[in-house]
Amino acid sequence: MPNQFLDNLQRILPAGASVLITDSDGTLLTVRRHCVKPITAEHDNDLLPFIDQGHFARYLIGNAATSDTNPANATYKLGIVAAHRGFTPHAHGTEHFVFSTGYAACGLYDAERDAIVTVPLKPGMMLHIPAMMPHTFNNRAGTPLLLLIANTGMGLDHEDYAITAAQAEARAHHDHHHHEQTVDFAQLATVLRRMEQALPQMHAHRQLNWRERIAMRLRWLASRLERGVIE
Repeated sequence: MPNQFLDNLQRILPAGASVLITDSDGTLLTVRRHCVKPITAEHDNDLLPFIDQGHFARYLIGNAATSDTNPANATYKLGIVAAHRGFTPHAHGTEHFVFSTGYAACGLYDAERDAIVTVPLKPGMMLHIPAMMPHTFNNRAGTPLLLLIANTGMGLDHEDYAITAAQAEARAHHDHHHHEQTVDFAQLATVLRRMEQALPQMHAHRQLNWRERIAMRLRWLASRLERGVIE
């Protein structure tokens, strides 16, 4: 990205305002008056581990400790998913919305049909996932995947933020001895284990097709035309 473009942003931005720049190759920059800062684990102390190793989240609204005892109406964060990687299948205690800026695939469990489905996501698509629906996200591209994620009232530190199969199994054992049946954690654990086994075998969950590869390259070219990298 040319210095002229960034220099202009730094010059015109009022103090306190900032611009977040996302690129088709997964890079991120924050631009403020007289400051350009890359958003990476090495340069940004606000990046937090996000469910699995290699993925990160940065809160835009709310914080990791949001909970019933430390309430916020919602959390809104930027998620960074490593290239050709995904999340361990899990469920959340509340609904959430996920906006994808790249090529993703979301594995969802359809309880009505007792089936695991893969929903392909392309740049600009937003998915709504109800509370406690088992799911996972996978980055189908060879560059970091940027997601914008809104949850209702939970942060990363909340015990119900991401309930994995192992956590569901532990809760099922606890419920068996304490007779708490608000959620069938044994059934949830069974479904999550099925997803762990099935999703890695689904080709559509892992790769870009040829049309998407061309479109991704064109988006990369378009971003450079818009920003003056190519004269």
